[in-house]
Amino acid sequence: MTGWLAGIGTVVSLELRQRVRGVAWYVLLGVFVALVAIVSLVLAASLGSWTDDAGAAIYSTVVYFVLLLATLVSPALSGNAINGDRESGTLATTQVTLISTPQLVLGKCLAAWVSSLAFLVAAVPFLVFAGFFGGVRAEVVLVSIVVLLVELGVVSALGVGLSGLLRRPLFSIVVTYLTVAMLSVGTLIAFGIAGLAIQTTATQRYESFGGPTFEDWDNTESCTVQEQEITLPRFDTAWWVLASNPYVVLADAVPTTFDRHGSPTDLFGVVKTGVRSAQLPVGEQDPREYDCDPSTWGSYPTPEQIVATTVPTWFVGLAIHVGLGVAALAGAVATTRTPSRRLAAGSRVA
Repeated sequence: MTGWLAGIGTVVSLELRQRVRGVAWYVLLGVFVALVAIVSLVLAASLGSWTDDAGAAIYSTVVYFVLLLATLVSPALSGNAINGDRESGTLATTQVTLISTPQLVLGKCLAAWVSSLAFLVAAVPFLVFAGFFGGVRAEVVLVSIVVLLVELGVVSALGVGLSGLLRRPLFSIVVTYLTVAMLSVGTLIAFGIAGLAIQTTATQRYESFGGPTFEDWDNTESCTVQEQEITLPRFDTAWWVLASNPYVVLADAVPTTFDRHGSPTDLFGVVKTGVRSAQLPVGEQDPREYDCDPSTWGSYPTPEQIVATTVPTWFVGLAIHVGLGVAALAGAVATTRTPSRRLAAGSRVA
């Protein structure tokens, strides 16, 4: 087992040495640090003076920046890990050594994962900076970092796996980007289309006072009632589509902190509340405006109540992502294994 892990370590070492030699890698990190610094300073200047939870907002925004930039860069770094070596003629040289195909594929995946973690390391000073403003809890940091590490590993696994399944480097990189886009942006589009496609009819009731003075508020006889039929989208039937969105997975897994008004204090909570709200059935409450009866004012649920009465889905999305990554790596091992009985037309052997 030690020798097998040493073979993976050799592949990881070779891959990382090749990556750090390029200037483009350091340029990307510099741009990332500049963007995070600007966002952190703007949030600190705008939120630090009027809320005690500014640190939570800054921290969650920085973590989302790491996830965004890493998912944009990782496909380019891992999408040609195997077929790129095949085109350059170096893959066959590696395969005639004692390195097995599983070691080769896993080593390239770990190298791509470590490369994406450089963005997280570069963001550590800003995460510490957010802690000085207060509101950042230890459990939020622990859960968000663990989920972020898993998501970055999944993107790396998808890139390396598709580079083994597909013969052309450019095509595998594009497919990796499309897969990531399908999970992040495509799920939002599918959710919107599915919710609009399924609609229901409800009666909307408006109650308002007919009197011109404030004293008429106590006079129920001055109240006028208007009703109309409206068509509402059924997003509650399509909320499950968002379970596989990586940004939703991250927000839904992190424990949410609420202020005294029941509102979330960070970006994680805002995203979680929006997604959980989609679970509420449209027909469960009659959409009406209560102006005549003061006892019904303020009856709308707070974000804290919405989160408490809905179900989490982060573990489902995380399982889907891990399953996709494992399947891609398994496919890459199967197609890259030597000796191969059959090769695609135009494939380079050495």
